[in-house]
Amino acid sequence: MIETTDLSMRYGDLQALDGLSLKIEKGEFFAFLGPNAAGKTTTIKLLTGLLRPTGGKAEICGFDIQEQPLEAKRRIGYVPDVAEFYEKLTPLEFMSFISDLFEVSPEDTKQKTPELFDRFSLNSYARQRIENLSHGTRQRLAIASALLHDPEVIVIDEPMVGLDPRNARVVKEELKARSEAGATVFLSTHLLNVAEELADRIGIINHGKLVKLGTVEEIRSEAVGSDLESIFLAMTGSE
Repeated sequence: MIETTDLSMRYGDLQALDGLSLKIEKGEFFAFLGPNAAGKTTTIKLLTGLLRPTGGKAEICGFDIQEQPLEAKRRIGYVPDVAEFYEKLTPLEFMSFISDLFEVSPEDTKQKTPELFDRFSLNSYARQRIENLSHGTRQRLAIASALLHDPEVIVIDEPMVGLDPRNARVVKEELKARSEAGATVFLSTHLLNVAEELADRIGIINHGKLVKLGTVEEIRSEAVGSDLESIFLAMTGSE
């Protein structure tokens, strides 16, 4: 599970995140929505320990990401909006590197890597250097590698960027299946239809503050006759 308490981040005079308090339960699929510069990516970097907050705290499965970083991070599968790789490695070599990093046994790595490569259509690229792969293929590899250690918490930022409709569907199905199997999914996206289709709950952030939280049905019930796009635009003050 994920829990934040008054989580805040300031860059000089800019309050990028302002007192975010959330509790996302085990097995919950949570979608995080907001316009550009609303604080979504800052939140993700705080959840994954890439930034140190200027206030509050974040816990992953009961472990403080700052005070107990190894215990927290070993439970996270993280996919950033733009994944970085060791470019000279092949996808097979990169998966081996990830398995060592998360202490996945050789037996499990040998079993799970082909399964994930099958799932995300990576077999034909397995022995090519990553530097030669397309953006969409690299994105699928980033997702596959993040799932290799069967994380309890999946934090994923704009996963559909660069994916064709078929592979986007595979990613959505995989994330939903992981959630239904007990993993907590924290998904940041601009695609309202993806959030509406997959999420158990939705949070809308604007100017660093959480402005709406609830299920799609709960949010719609407060704005009868409105679709999620209209509600989102009203909550974020967008024209």
